[in-house]
Order: sequence, then C-alpha cells, then structure tokens
Amino acid sequence: MNIMIGFVSMSGNTEDIVHLLRAELERKGCTVHIQELDQLFPSDFSQYDAVLLGSYTWGDGDLPYEAEDFVEDLADSDLKGLAAAAFGSGDRDYPKYCAAVDLLEQTLQSAGATVIAPGLKIEFDPDTPEKQAACHTFAEEFFERAQRLHA
Repeated sequence: MNIMIGFVSMSGNTEDIVHLLRAELERKGCTVHIQELDQLFPSDFSQYDAVLLGSYTWGDGDLPYEAEDFVEDLADSDLKGLAAAAFGSGDRDYPKYCAAVDLLEQTLQSAGATVIAPGLKIEFDPDTPEKQAACHTFAEEFFERAQRLHA
C-alpha cells in the first residue's frame, strides 16, 4: 500500500508522531511518503492508496499559518473514495485541544475523502509508552481499514 503522510510541525512534536506512524506502516509493508503541507498538493493524492494529514494546533484552536493554503486547496478538491485520517499534537491548557485535527478531518470529509479512523490527538510530544502505543494503534487501525476499503 502506498501512503502519503502530510504534516506541519513547529516544535517537532507532530513530526515525532509522523516518524512513529511511518515506522508502524512500514512494518506492515507499506511504502510511506512524507511531505510538509506547505509543499504538498491535494491534486497529488491520486498517486496514493491512503493519506494521513497531521498538524499541531496554534493559539486558541487555530490551524498554523503554514497549513492554511493547503487546507484551502484541500477544501476545493475532489477526494471521493480516498482513505484518509488526521492526527496532531496540542496542549490541553487551551480550550480547543487539538482543534486542527478536527478541522483537517472535516475538510477531508467535505472534499469527499473517506475518513477511516478517528483523529489521533497527542498532548505535546509522544514521549511516553502510552502515547507511543496510541500512535501504533492508530497506524494499525488506519492500515487495516485502508486495506478493507481497497479490497
């Protein structure tokens, strides 16, 4: 299975999640491509069997500025039938914890993608066994559901 992971990261927390997801998906035999959102185009998604999009949440529940153009393009795309899911990092001290994950999911759905797994939300860095296990479980579920969708 050919999978794209698009992401944006400022402190490195979301990028650390990307590496955990990639490792798990590669263990499953997937070919994983990684690209930062400001260099990714939704029109390229037809090359992939499934797409994971990740972002940290900025300020009071906002999308980072470097992801805004991408999400605008995503909203105008036709992604019918594409298996997708969202993930990201955030801080529970803010009222809208990991709101960028919710926004990515909503935008994927409105563009016609099939969101096949609930969004993965990690507080700060995936630096505990529990957070790492959550990343592995998310990647496993994503892989299994994407396989079923393409069967």
